This record gives sequence, C-alpha cells and structure tokens, in this order.
Amino acid sequence: MLVIRLWNYLRGYVIIKVEGLTLERFINLAITKDIYLWDIYRHDYTTLEAKVSIKGFKALRNVMKKVGCRSNIIEKKGFPFLIHRFKYRKMLAFGFIVSLGIIFFLTSFIWTVDIVSNGEIKEDYLLEFLKRNNVKPGIKKNEVKINNIERMLLESMDTLSYVHADIVGTKLLIEVKKRDEIPEKVNKNIPCNIIADKKAVIEKVIAKNGKAEVEKGDIVKKGQVLISGVLKDERMESPLLVHSEGNILARTYYKKLIKEPIVKTIKEETGKKFVTKETKIGDKRIHLIDGEIPFKHYKEIITNKKVFDSKVVDIPIEIIKHEYREVNLKKVTRNVDSLKKITSIEGTKILMKELPKGIKVNSKDVRYSIEDNILTTTINIEVIEEIGKKEKINYNYNKED
Repeated sequence: MLVIRLWNYLRGYVIIKVEGLTLERFINLAITKDIYLWDIYRHDYTTLEAKVSIKGFKALRNVMKKVGCRSNIIEKKGFPFLIHRFKYRKMLAFGFIVSLGIIFFLTSFIWTVDIVSNGEIKEDYLLEFLKRNNVKPGIKKNEVKINNIERMLLESMDTLSYVHADIVGTKLLIEVKKRDEIPEKVNKNIPCNIIADKKAVIEKVIAKNGKAEVEKGDIVKKGQVLISGVLKDERMESPLLVHSEGNILARTYYKKLIKEPIVKTIKEETGKKFVTKETKIGDKRIHLIDGEIPFKHYKEIITNKKVFDSKVVDIPIEIIKHEYREVNLKKVTRNVDSLKKITSIEGTKILMKELPKGIKVNSKDVRYSIEDNILTTTINIEVIEEIGKKEKINYNYNKED
C-alpha cells in the first residue's frame, strides 16, 4: 500500500469533484476505459470526490461528455506539481534545498543518548559518566566508537553484566543490565556463626549444628550471634569450631506513616487562560510569545512539540507552550473517618509491596493522631520471617576465655 501511494505521489495526481445525475455510469465507464479512480467518497446522490492520475484526468474529459457530468479540480498533489511551483519560485526552491541540507547536516550528529535498563541502574549517573568521557549529545556519529563505549562501561562499572550500544538515526541507544547480586555463601568446611540480619523478637530457633545462643522471646539486634559455631568444653584444650546450620524465625515489624491535611486547599479553574511560547534548541531557549502572567493564582500546563518528531531522527528543536490557567483557591474540610479509611488502605498497600516474598503476616496495627489539622496514620505490620545469615568465624585462640 505504501509503495502504491509513493508511486502515485511521484507520478502526480489530482483530487476532483464530480457532479451529475449519472455518477454510477460515470464510474463504470471510467473502469471500462482503464482509468483508475481511488479514494472515492460520495457526498450525496449527485456529488462525489475521487483521486485520479494526471493522465487519467485528461482521459476523463471524453467520459464526462458521454455521461453528462461536470468536474473540477479541488487539489493538486505530487512531485510534478512541486517541481512546477519551484520552477517559478526560485527562492522557495532555494529555501527547500537549504532546509534539506541543514537536516542532512544535523542528522550527522548524535542528539540524544538514551539508557535502556530494567530500572535498577541509575541512568543519571551513567549519562554523567558518559559525558565525562565525551559521549554526549552533539557528538559526531563518526566519532562514536560502539565497541569502545561497551568495553569502557563494562570495565569501569562492576555492577554491570551486559552492555549493548547502537546508533538509531540521531539517537545513541545504550542497553545495560545489572549484575545479579548473589549472596556470599560460606563453604561447608569453613566454621561460621549464624547472626541476625535485623532487629527482631525471636519466635523459634532450630540449631542443626552449633549452639543456640538465643531462645523464644529474646529481643536481638542486627549482627547478634544466634547460633554459635564456637563450641567450648572443659575437657577440650581449645574450642571446637564448626559450620553452624539452623533456622531462626523471628517477629519483625514494618512501619509506614502517612500524613494528610484535614482542611485541604483545592484549585478551581475560572476558564481564563494566558499562553506563552518558546523555542528550545538544545539547551538554549528563545521566547516567541512573552509577557507577565496576569493571574495571582494559577496552574501551569506545559506541552512540548518536537519540530522533527520521528523515532529515528531526533533533532533537539522543539516548541514549548506554557499555558497558565487562572484558579480560585477554595478550602475544603474533609471527613475524618473517610480520610482514616483512605490513608489506612493506601499505607497498607505500600507496606505489602515492601515486604519480602514468602513471609507470613502475623498482625496489623493502625493508629491515628491529629495535630495542627494534620491526620497522621501509622501502620505497623508484624511478620514472621527468617532472620539468620552466616558469617565466617575469626577466632583468636590466644584470647583467654
């Protein structure tokens, strides 16, 4: 379909309006004469619009006479008409050629550097790192060495496991993946303790190897030894060091605070607007329509429209529209009971997303307080989870017990 449209544009065509009482006969006779009509649109019983090639339009004259219809050209389209206009408008042709030259010149540069990641990589940090190494918007395409960029990122950043760079139009796309963090495992032959990885209240201790140092109900802090791999006995000259094994379940707590004003200020639009426009070329801005905002209270809506809006060509020239809408400020007192329900549900949803997978929720406690017209909702969730992690033993045999 695209090829046909391009071919019609190169040959040139006209959009015609045909009027008469024998439109069906007109279409049938055109078909028998091998005159191709397309995009036929019928306005009513006596009028239609259609597209036809330049050659076909000339051949339609005899058809019109036979069927008693009349036609006129609504619009001329295609390359031949464009050339014809340029023939008599030299400045327009010159401007067109200059514009094409500028576009081709601009497309020889990289104007956008995009980082594609799974969200675990700080894209601003990567862009700043690339900028320090002269990989930034405005660099010539022939100065961009893809292999060098990939190697530089992998060698400089240990957190990256995969880097792929590619030039698409005027964009430099860099896809990165973060290296999976594998918890350090302690070899079975190496003596170790099991320590707490967070503050908690012990619920259950199962020591499969080593000595349990805590019991149910104990409050432990982060880093405290839960199962010791240092076994002491009066009959032994020195302690026996073992590789601790076991499970420690404990009660831990997750907390979330949400604050909401009881009296809230809302903005109601009056319908009055004030608009300014500016052109942004790279980092520079040129004001097209300027002036002082005539409203005391307003909200601003910014819309950006790129001059060259393409997935391939991304030249940093855009028109920025600032629309200021006048608003009246109105204070609304919200229902406290409804606000409590809303904040409780919102806080619980946030907390549930933060919880590690596979842990058991034991209980939930929600408390409210009001101060200075601010409702503070505190959600505490108690869970049962495994808190032990292994740590190598560095035992000093010369130390006295």
